[in-house]
Amino acid sequence: MGEIEEKSSLQDKKRNKTKRILTFEATFISMANSFELTFTNLTNNSDFEKEALALYAFQKNQNPVLKRYLQLTNRYNIPVNSIKDLTFLPVSFFKTHKVSCSNRQEETVFLSSTTSGGSPSRHFVYNLKEYLKHTESCFNFIFKDISSYCHLALLPSYLEREGSSLVSMVQHFIGQSAFAESGFYLHNHQDLVQKLQKNNRKGIPSILWGVSYALLDLSENFNLELPNTMVIETGGMKGRRAEITRKELHEILQKSLKPKAIFSEYGMTEMLSQCYTQGGEKFYCPPSVRVLGRDIQDPFSLVDRGRNKLLNIIDLANKDSCAFLALDDIAHIHSPSEFEILGRSDYSDIRGCNLMVQ
Repeated sequence: MGEIEEKSSLQDKKRNKTKRILTFEATFISMANSFELTFTNLTNNSDFEKEALALYAFQKNQNPVLKRYLQLTNRYNIPVNSIKDLTFLPVSFFKTHKVSCSNRQEETVFLSSTTSGGSPSRHFVYNLKEYLKHTESCFNFIFKDISSYCHLALLPSYLEREGSSLVSMVQHFIGQSAFAESGFYLHNHQDLVQKLQKNNRKGIPSILWGVSYALLDLSENFNLELPNTMVIETGGMKGRRAEITRKELHEILQKSLKPKAIFSEYGMTEMLSQCYTQGGEKFYCPPSVRVLGRDIQDPFSLVDRGRNKLLNIIDLANKDSCAFLALDDIAHIHSPSEFEILGRSDYSDIRGCNLMVQ
């Protein structure tokens, strides 16, 4: 009799587990059909965790790359009851595989820049309008409405190639701006400076978007005073200059441009959300993003706070690719929604991909 009861109990547990997984998948499908609404309503960590677990249950089966990675690392059948039980895909797989949950025809493919002749990361996007609308939400989470600024973009290395998600985002912001003066600048710094000074005289609130090396070029050739302009640097020397810390960069820009404020944007080809600073070193996550730290020696050891941890990101906007990314940045995790970038892993390009060489 006891043996029969034990078997019945095991069957009940299996049925409950299957029911829970199906519930997770149903939750995700519902979430996918109300993308913007769901993300703007994610106001606390418990809501976020519910959506993240639902998406993970879906993607571990519908994303062949994530599924194979979980199988090869013996993580596929590990019970997942919280965010700390998740397994994160090394971001380097975006360079070697098509990381996708969908068989639909993509609307566009975002490509990363390459500075060493390697393969770019590829992110297949199936609804470009949805992505651009989401970038608005990420921006508005930190700043005022995008239409209230004149957007001026100094992004030469991005404009000189195809497939930049950053260019798509800023181009969208330019189109949404209430100011006809908004636009891109390549190497015509003199024209940009004249526009910045004109906006400053007119009291037009402006944002100067710039890749780090281009902003440094500008600061070396002009000594300005721009109290009506915010600078948002997007990082990246792109092999054009020696790397410096973000603090050093901001000090140089503050001295030569004298803007109202300097902020940083944290984004990449592999994630469809963006994080921003609010004037300091700390990045703040939009409702669609949470961060964890992982041990440098043990990629499956996760913590929600700590210094000198490799950065793991959950980005729910990656609903058609992979939302669970093991990045190559070394970070200080202040909380699940606040982090600083301290540097890069020395062996970032060789981890992970050797498991699934094609």
